Amino acid sequence: MSEITITPATTALVLIDLQRGIVGGITVPHTATKVVERAATLAQACRKAGVLVVLVRVDVGPSGVLFPRVTADVQRPPFAVPDDWADLASELGATSGDVIVTKHQPNAFFGTDLDIQLTRRGIHTILLGGISTNIGVEGTARAAHERGYDQIFIEDAMTARETDLHEFPVQRFFPTIGRVRSTSEVLTALARSNR
Repeated sequence: MSEITITPATTALVLIDLQRGIVGGITVPHTATKVVERAATLAQACRKAGVLVVLVRVDVGPSGVLFPRVTADVQRPPFAVPDDWADLASELGATSGDVIVTKHQPNAFFGTDLDIQLTRRGIHTILLGGISTNIGVEGTARAAHERGYDQIFIEDAMTARETDLHEFPVQRFFPTIGRVRSTSEVLTALARSNR
């Protein structure tokens, strides 16, 4: 794969749903603990390089009232979440310079100010990671693609509940709408941008 170049002033790291109620679950092929660890490293490097950090969380509301409920063959179980379920993982080290976006469905653009936060800052490229690859990350990626953002998908800074739910978007879909790279490749590009 070709080397990537990152322009800090026009790039944002967007991390999806790395919050208390989600990172405690079992994920594959990367553990949620490793994803949060890599995301925290990326966020710290991005802040140092002058890349905007956007931390997205999902709030499903009391008993899941704010999450879409549609007639489907496989119904999602009712939500009963504790008060701290939507709290961002403390390892991310959120700062006052970060943008915090609260969504109520998988796609972080729908019904939020994410697009305004990015476009008014002149952001053209999104570095994307989070949990789950096939839900929040993919939903946001599709919306970002429709809005014309360049995207770099950080494969080992995202994960899902089942291996195929991670592998299919990473191998078959994300390469058609952006570039798939590893945490180390993104960190190398960030280091080069500081020279």
